[in-house]
Amino acid sequence: MPDVLQLFIQLGARLGLNYQFLADAYSRASLLDGALTTLALCLCAAFGSLLVGLGLACALVSRRRWLALPARVFVEVTRNTPTLVQLYCAFLVLNMLLTQAVGTGNPLTPFAWVVIVISLHKGAFHAEALRAGLQAVPPTTLEAAGSLAFSGAQRLLYVQLPLALRFALPSLVNNLIDLVKMTAIASAIAVNDVTYASIMIWTQSDNVIELMILILAFYGALGFAVNAIGRAVEARLRMPGYGH
Repeated sequence: MPDVLQLFIQLGARLGLNYQFLADAYSRASLLDGALTTLALCLCAAFGSLLVGLGLACALVSRRRWLALPARVFVEVTRNTPTLVQLYCAFLVLNMLLTQAVGTGNPLTPFAWVVIVISLHKGAFHAEALRAGLQAVPPTTLEAAGSLAFSGAQRLLYVQLPLALRFALPSLVNNLIDLVKMTAIASAIAVNDVTYASIMIWTQSDNVIELMILILAFYGALGFAVNAIGRAVEARLRMPGYGH
């Protein structure tokens, strides 16, 4: 066992915390696998949610009612219902129907369902942030792009979206931090994330307090990392003097 880990166990003992279960190779491997699964969930869901949010935002600001109306309905329904309920509906209902249709060849694993549900849920929040950013672009900027013979699609792609991303970045980062915490719902359908791995360990060793502290520290570190990256990107994309 590494000296650092032994030192951590001894330090915990001095504070009245029993981390002796970390001396067990199986428990350490289970926690590590859970942590890696959580990281994978965060990365996949973050990428998926940003794609969903971008598509919904473009639909929300569209002048085509057949695009804007369904997007608005989806955003309102998704934002106003609990993520855990959405996950249960997707996994216990849609997944069952899909399994009945395709049999054992169902390609969607519990991991995939968690990514899909979180991507759609947080994508609705991203969409509102990006919609506000798109609508915050000054009309004079769009008129200038029109004077350069930019088409509507070109104005959206080359003018509105780059500016909207800068305007919406603080909200997007906040949504992504919430997304990191939201991945804990994966344990509800037995995806072996760090929360589920901890539950399996404390059912055998009864170290609930110690494991809860580890989970809180893990998610806190992930959230801090997302916030730090977001601030760095925000500083990198900031346009001095724009809008003043």
